[in-house]
Amino acid sequence: MMSAVLVVHGGAWSIPDEMAPASVDGVKAAARHGSSVLKSGGSALDAVEAAVRALEDNPTFNAGYGATLNIDGEVELDAIIMDGRTLASGAVSCVKNIANPVSLARAVMEKTSHIMLTGKGANQFAESIGINAIPTDKLVTEYEKKEWEKHKKYFAGVMEEFNTKWAHDTVGAVAVDCAGNVACATSTGGIRNKMVGRVGDSPVIGCGGYANNSSGAVSCTGHGESILKVTLARLILSHVEQGKSVADASRLSLQYMGDRVQGAGGTIVVSPSGQWAATFTTERMAWAAAADGVLWFGINPEERLNEKLSQ
Repeated sequence: MMSAVLVVHGGAWSIPDEMAPASVDGVKAAARHGSSVLKSGGSALDAVEAAVRALEDNPTFNAGYGATLNIDGEVELDAIIMDGRTLASGAVSCVKNIANPVSLARAVMEKTSHIMLTGKGANQFAESIGINAIPTDKLVTEYEKKEWEKHKKYFAGVMEEFNTKWAHDTVGAVAVDCAGNVACATSTGGIRNKMVGRVGDSPVIGCGGYANNSSGAVSCTGHGESILKVTLARLILSHVEQGKSVADASRLSLQYMGDRVQGAGGTIVVSPSGQWAATFTTERMAWAAAADGVLWFGINPEERLNEKLSQ
């Protein structure tokens, strides 16, 4: 029996000082929640779903409740989950009125022969399996309404939106369980003021997330179009397969994305042996890792704080 590890992130972006404490508290709570699933014998897949659900339910983060609004003032959600043991994956994109898209993604994986469902079809599938839709206004925070109103007046495009450091934060989790199986999950509301129907990296296999027992599990965050161009999650694991540590693989891949397509972002990675890393090239990324009875966490570059992981 090996030691189980779970790592979460709350998005890589320029988190303002007034949101930093809530962001750190949120990832710590999600890591504790996911870790308790592992400790009670749950699988890596169960743990990443539980951790991401906790982040989706937290209005601090741009996923589920608290998601950003598109150019029409609507919420469109994307999510992915992947099982490193079988390479089974499920994803949804442009989903409306669903509080926990990560669980809908898992249902796509387990109850259909497909990998991704989008828009109306994803919502119809949710209804068919008894996942209740909730009113749009239940997902939208007052903070987001104000930010959307403020920025829609001089919006210039998603790249500019990202580079001007307005809110952007995907959430994600990776885990390895006691059996050595890895899993990943990623969920997002996308970039504020995105075009209707825009899909970023988060629900795309090999970009927003990837998990394979032979190399590890990754969840990515950052400028979605840049991550898609370099297939960031898969790129990181290809470096791991060539013998790099998960930390070096993450750093090299993010550096390549910056050099090649001028994109910034962040990643969390765990290997089947329990090695883990949280790396980012944005100003900040809230992250937390539960490993060997210790809860590690940080938000600023090079920051690695820790406390005892009480269950």
